[in-house]
Amino acid sequence: MEKIMNYTIKQDGKFKFIEEGEGQVLMLLHGLFGALSNFKDLIEYFKKSHKVVVPLLPLLEMDLLHTSVGGLEKFVTKFIDHRKYTDIHLMGNSLGGHVALVHTLKNPQKIKSLILTGSSGLFENGMGDSYPKRGDKEYIRTKTALTFYNPALATDELVNEVFEITNNRMKVIKIISLAKSAIRNNLGEELNQIKKPTCLIWGKNDTITPPFVGEEFHKLIPNSELHFIDKCGHAPMMEVPDEFNAILDGFLAKQK
Repeated sequence: MEKIMNYTIKQDGKFKFIEEGEGQVLMLLHGLFGALSNFKDLIEYFKKSHKVVVPLLPLLEMDLLHTSVGGLEKFVTKFIDHRKYTDIHLMGNSLGGHVALVHTLKNPQKIKSLILTGSSGLFENGMGDSYPKRGDKEYIRTKTALTFYNPALATDELVNEVFEITNNRMKVIKIISLAKSAIRNNLGEELNQIKKPTCLIWGKNDTITPPFVGEEFHKLIPNSELHFIDKCGHAPMMEVPDEFNAILDGFLAKQK
């Protein structure tokens, strides 16, 4: 079995995923450059009280036609049905947040609550403006560092992962396709239909989905609460895991 951060990657049919702990399902949808190592602290903390599920999203494995927010949402729906999960606390970061929103709008019946952090779906500063110089590792390092308030979090492991993707022409085409799909798929008109309790956790220094995006989600999603974390960028659960886990824990405690 493959392992990531000591967790076994389970395989069931065509789906690969991490599943740790027992209890209500806390499902995490990662973003475009979502190294699963980003979620170590979250999994460790919540596996004591929840069944933490992290599906490996096939961001760059689907055919080009389905490489879109909608294609990913269909994949998540099939995964949930296949595993027979219900009462899911569905959490998404960045593009994963966008997929979680679309899923909650289309298939609310198995979702208990929604947690969004640095989510696309309304507005994002894409990496697409000058994306990406192939073979220029320092450029990739600089771009990757923009994700964080503390640029030191753009570790060699993360930079290498992004670098490897950007050196593959087909993968670059797919990433641009996903980024464009996220921009086209603006949910502003539909967010008032989300009736599930929603927790928005935003980095005050997020430059990709800036704080005003969190405020806009808060305004548009009726049953939502908004938390800002200082000195934090686009991936709070990775950059400030303790604060993130405390906020999420408080929110989940109210969803009994």
